[in-house]
Amino acid sequence: MAGDIDMQTERSTTPTRSPVVETASGRVAGVTSGSVHVFKGIPYGASTAGANRFMPPRKPRPWTGVHEAIAYAGRSPQAPAATQRPELATVWGPVDTLPVGEDCLTLHVWTPGIDNSKRPVMVWLHGGAFSYGSANSPRYDSTNLALRSDVVVIAVNHRLNIFGHLDLSGLGDARFAQSGNAGILDLVAALEWVREHAQRFGGDPGNVTIFGQSGGGGKVSALLAMPSAKGLFHKAIVQSGASVRFAERERTTRLADAVLKQLGLGRGQLDALQALPLAQLQQAVEPAQKTLPRPAQPLLDRYNFGPVIDGQVLPVHPFDPAAPALSDDVPIMIGGTKDESAIFLAPDEAVWSRTVTEDDLRKRIAAVAGGAADELLAYYKRRDPAAGPSDRLITTLTASNFGVRSTLLAERKAARGKAPVWMYSFDWETPAFGGRLKSPHSMDVPFVFDTLHVIGEAHRKPRAQALADRVSGTWATFARNGDPGSDSLPAWPAYTDGQRKTMLFDDECRVVDDPDGEVRSLWCKVAGA
Repeated sequence: MAGDIDMQTERSTTPTRSPVVETASGRVAGVTSGSVHVFKGIPYGASTAGANRFMPPRKPRPWTGVHEAIAYAGRSPQAPAATQRPELATVWGPVDTLPVGEDCLTLHVWTPGIDNSKRPVMVWLHGGAFSYGSANSPRYDSTNLALRSDVVVIAVNHRLNIFGHLDLSGLGDARFAQSGNAGILDLVAALEWVREHAQRFGGDPGNVTIFGQSGGGGKVSALLAMPSAKGLFHKAIVQSGASVRFAERERTTRLADAVLKQLGLGRGQLDALQALPLAQLQQAVEPAQKTLPRPAQPLLDRYNFGPVIDGQVLPVHPFDPAAPALSDDVPIMIGGTKDESAIFLAPDEAVWSRTVTEDDLRKRIAAVAGGAADELLAYYKRRDPAAGPSDRLITTLTASNFGVRSTLLAERKAARGKAPVWMYSFDWETPAFGGRLKSPHSMDVPFVFDTLHVIGEAHRKPRAQALADRVSGTWATFARNGDPGSDSLPAWPAYTDGQRKTMLFDDECRVVDDPDGEVRSLWCKVAGA
């Protein structure tokens, strides 16, 4: 039954009114879908507009009566997403089209019971490179994950891009000292809400796992290094988004000055920023970013408008030069998809049509790896002799853009010798578009949430649902026990510097030792680690 394609429909019935839950701000009521109670759009913070713009989050204003938590709410103003091929618009299912706004500090809860069962709590941090996205995507619907694994799932909306990460701290006004990290301070506020309210929704505030994909993995990485987040979560999962370093204040102050220049403001006019229309601020993002020089370590320094190493909220880089001692007690599961870069290279007609030449391949990799290009290319050609230059380009850029950061995080976490780390790779390939995308970035998400029913039929394979059962169950097992191992998988040892075991998720799951170990240290050298 687990592998039956007909099981890919959502396990729910006609929604009915759910029990009312008392929160610190007032009562909320959601809906009951099948056996899962769903509460959407619960405020965990006040509006971030006006005088609250660029400031740390504040508690929501209490309400009287019952707040109807029955529809998604809260979507931060968005930076433009990367342009993809038009036909890829349906790859990941419907997207969030709710209006954007600064009243965006909301969260959604899925729970199998409003009782005292003390279920594991899984807090989802959405992707989007700290610049776009929301917790409202149908792919993140947690009805099946909550029901089948008996966990409480909470998904968080928060401030993004210029609204969450405009670092004004170096411009002479102490009121804005934490403005560069407002977006991740929102996440701390959400986790404080979870600590206070988890038990009221059938969860255990002493067993909280944070998990996120892409930019969400970067958010997990940041929280692992934040003193204010200490004790608010107990396990962490990083999917396709390990962050080793974030921007330092010299760079973020330069970016803030560029924003002011675009807006025609001086350093003494910061108050004016809080009154500007959303669109005017958003229009300053791209031209301001274009004034910045290339980062010193481009494979590791990922974001312009993102977390800031400010010595307080984020005292140090999360995993550079070492894993943070602050989170020594937190087990981590980390990995990504086998062909992450395929989705980003899809707009490139030469890659899409598989007409990249060996010379083109070498030029592109030399631009990333410099003098190490020949050795890296020789390795991947030897590893995959049947693969053409286009597919080897996808493989190599996946290693440079994602793989090296995941490896560094795992290596440095394991070197601490405290809590364990588990490494995985999601290798399942979608048949969509003639298989051109292989196993691209974000392909794992509907498997984690058991939401294959929201993606296109073109992505279906007969055993896909069986893998979704296994993957979503593994994520929940890790959240419950701090160890992802179960009877549904081969034995999966923790990742150590002497035994780099990695789980490969596919129709047949298997464990391999130190995949691509031959070039592991070379990639780290290329990255400047």
